[in-house]
Amino acid sequence: MERPDFFNLNNGYKVKLPFTKAEYERRVNNLRIVMENNNLDMVILTSMHNIAYYTGFIYCSFGRPYGCIVTNKKISTISANIDASQPWRRSHCENIIYTDWKRDNFLKAIVSFIGRDEPPKKIGLEYDHVTIDMREKIASIFSFSFFDDVSKSLMKARMIKSKEEIELIKNGARIADLGGEEIVRHIREGNSEIEIAIAGRDLMEREIVKTFPDAEYMDTWVWFQSGINTDGAHNPKTNRKLLKGDILSLNTFPMISGYYTALERTLFLDYADEESLKAWEANIKVHRRGLELIKPGVKCSDICHELNELFAELGYLQYRTFGYGHSFGVLSHFYGRESGLELREDIDTILQENMVISMEPMIMIPEGKPGAGGYREHDILVIGKNGAENITKFPFGPEHNIIKN
Repeated sequence: MERPDFFNLNNGYKVKLPFTKAEYERRVNNLRIVMENNNLDMVILTSMHNIAYYTGFIYCSFGRPYGCIVTNKKISTISANIDASQPWRRSHCENIIYTDWKRDNFLKAIVSFIGRDEPPKKIGLEYDHVTIDMREKIASIFSFSFFDDVSKSLMKARMIKSKEEIELIKNGARIADLGGEEIVRHIREGNSEIEIAIAGRDLMEREIVKTFPDAEYMDTWVWFQSGINTDGAHNPKTNRKLLKGDILSLNTFPMISGYYTALERTLFLDYADEESLKAWEANIKVHRRGLELIKPGVKCSDICHELNELFAELGYLQYRTFGYGHSFGVLSHFYGRESGLELREDIDTILQENMVISMEPMIMIPEGKPGAGGYREHDILVIGKNGAENITKFPFGPEHNIIKN
């Protein structure tokens, strides 16, 4: 029996996607404008975030390549046979399945998509994602083609959110707040980081199912850190048991059809000593000022410079650990980081209407120093015509978050 290198299989029926057909068509049309402006005949997308953004399909690679091929007339995902028809059902476009029987059947599937069409003279690739090995293989099958980078252009397109995206993100922020409230209910001496985190995660998963019954459910999680484990923003939770006087860091991350949101708060169990309160209040002062500065027409780096000056006045600039905020969108910021929209010294992007960005100052005082621990707050804002809407409602500061359960 001869087994195929690639094939089509429309098993079942197309399901409801996170966004309307018109929204996906808008995105693809904008991509084709990028193609026209750069004289591209074809684009080969390979990243999880761009394939999800333009098709609705979120892949799980397990070491296999995935793609989305776009020309001025056609669009199709390229997926591995291990996923069967799920990529077709979970996208608005066509799908080609490649098999595992031969090493480079992925490439053969790409060629099959072109068929009898004229070979592309110029192809767009995601230079910030495609591996050197894959780029060389693509170049070998399109030996007469030229290549260009589309990653920055596509990132800029993703930085401006549609009404549908903003609505989904607002729901995500609401669910993140609910997860935070559930975590607080489980904070007490003797409870472990991991068990507290599970409680918050489970509540968010159930709320996502209730709000989005047609979604795919994956990768919602909580980081809940205590004591020295608060020193890194992305430190995994542990089995450490809470003690009175502990500094705590609450971090909820609901994911809805590929869109992450986040809530982060500093808390203390039962009491906070004088030096800890001083450091906490300093970070909150910077956080409040940062929230005031986020508005249309402001340069990202200018926000950063002003907040640096405030931290310096307060005596804590040397303890700052990372940027003041970043964009939120499809798979942001863990896989699809929109690095052109970050509150950093080296980013001069001007904030615009319908951008979505966080304000999240953090300082870390090393163990052995007064007030040791990691302090951070995190709110998400939607930029409007004249200001910004803070869509995070969970309160911050000592008046709310010294927990006495």
